[in-house]
Amino acid sequence: MSNQRVVCVMSGGGAKAAAHIGAMKAAEEADLWPAHFVGTSMGAVMAAGFAAGLSYEQMLRRITGISRSDVARPSATLLFGPFADSLLSPGPLRETIAELVPAKEFSDLATPLTVTAVDIDSGDFVLFGAGGREHVPLVDALYASCALPVYYPPALIGDRRYSDGGLRSVLPLDVAYELDPDIVVAISVGPSLYAEAPEGGAFAAPMLRAHDRTVRILMARQTEREIARWVDADVPLLLVEPYHRQRSTFDVSGAVAYVEEGYRAAIRAFAKAQPPLIPNRVDS
Repeated sequence: MSNQRVVCVMSGGGAKAAAHIGAMKAAEEADLWPAHFVGTSMGAVMAAGFAAGLSYEQMLRRITGISRSDVARPSATLLFGPFADSLLSPGPLRETIAELVPAKEFSDLATPLTVTAVDIDSGDFVLFGAGGREHVPLVDALYASCALPVYYPPALIGDRRYSDGGLRSVLPLDVAYELDPDIVVAISVGPSLYAEAPEGGAFAAPMLRAHDRTVRILMARQTEREIARWVDADVPLLLVEPYHRQRSTFDVSGAVAYVEEGYRAAIRAFAKAQPPLIPNRVDS
């Protein structure tokens, strides 16, 4: 398998993106290490860490050191009520991204990375990094890809404003297809119509719950359509779908559980391949 060009797609999903770390451990054991990463939202951040050369152990240490306030601190503009720019301040998330990823520019990465975002004024789907705009600071591109409207303000890059790439494609398989892969490994932890409802959880205002439900439906259906289109593709797709609950976007306390489930889900997906890809677990 090592002579095949593997492209890995890492989806958006907030805190659930930690599952990508476990999936990459299984991919390495199965000799499926990517020659190119494609990432959206927090999946792009995870992909950037691996593309920068971090190991599974290093990624695990970094992700488990994150607290909720590191990514979800209330914005000072909330004092303006309905005229607030966003619910959350962009600063802590940008700082956390910079601490997670030990690279400043796309050119610093050991493995090519493509990050997706959306121009919120034109609606255009935009690529940063390999195959797109490469001369953009890496943290700017990664924050842009994570900037989900209502929660975070858009990223200003040049004279354009960019938001979460998941608005157009949570699991950007079409981007991966254009990269001439022999095989695509796609890890999907984004919104799902089949995820279980959370047990209890923090109070959320009715309008925010309505927003989250709407986004979940739109993004989940969008992902289903993108996966369905792959049926006619001439490139094998190994789809990794870790189990998760709804409304766990900011549940960073569950990082270890997400990592472990990502590993289990990848093992399940690789076992379904024809022929099955059996990991060589040299360190477990």
